[in-house]
Amino acid sequence: MTEFFAALTDPNLPFLRYALLTGIFASIPFGIIGSFVVVRKISYIAGAIAHCVLGGIGLGLYMEKAVGVTWFGPMQGAVVVALLAAVILALVSRHARQREDSVIGALWAVGMATGLLFIARTPGYVDPMSYLFGNILLVSRGDFFFVLALDVLVLSLVWLFYNSFLAVCFDEEFACLRGVKTGWIYLLLLCLAALTIVLLVRVVGIVMVIALLTLPASIAGNFSRNILQMMMYSVLLCAGFVVVGLGVSYDLDLPSGPVIIIIAAIVYLLVLLGGRFKKVFL
Repeated sequence: MTEFFAALTDPNLPFLRYALLTGIFASIPFGIIGSFVVVRKISYIAGAIAHCVLGGIGLGLYMEKAVGVTWFGPMQGAVVVALLAAVILALVSRHARQREDSVIGALWAVGMATGLLFIARTPGYVDPMSYLFGNILLVSRGDFFFVLALDVLVLSLVWLFYNSFLAVCFDEEFACLRGVKTGWIYLLLLCLAALTIVLLVRVVGIVMVIALLTLPASIAGNFSRNILQMMMYSVLLCAGFVVVGLGVSYDLDLPSGPVIIIIAAIVYLLVLLGGRFKKVFL
């Protein structure tokens, strides 16, 4: 870790500072939206959205490099497709529950297949591994400001609709009886999850996105008395995993995304074992 912190001050390594700042600022929506995802038990829906994102990334790369649309890149394509997938899944879960699993599986596969086809038709060499498994060291200054903009949007919407989100997550039927438009609130929650997943893809990649979205919140749930506490602990845990994961991966010359996930998984396992031992001996 000492080499990592020393490298942060090196003026020739700005990408390392962008990576660290992006990971820290992205931890805010990760922890907040991840808490809602865990409480509402919609991680499987979030997983489908995450894998659809590859279709948007492939579309963005194709539009940028093959068509010449410079303002529409991988991140913009990822946002568009993630939001579209969230709308489709929200409509399916509300109006066609008996076919929900089939639609989730179809979107999961079609999103990835479409993305790989677009990447295959994009001129030049494009390595899909950086999107599938993440490479936060590739974050640019533009990506960092894009993350900040999405942070502001996610936090503003959560602040405005916080009570409605709580109602939908804990007792949707009662909220509906009290006049809350649960359908629209659920759709908004999925859209916020979609935007958060787009941020996560840059950190740990599409394949491991669900782990970083749910593990910090699941760990935080063991020490929290309410969902607000859960969100705060989850944000801190997520930021800690990113910082430690970046430091360890830099010192050992390993991919940052997998290291971050392994550290989060080890902490989650230790918390579970600690809870079991506490029940047995106390």
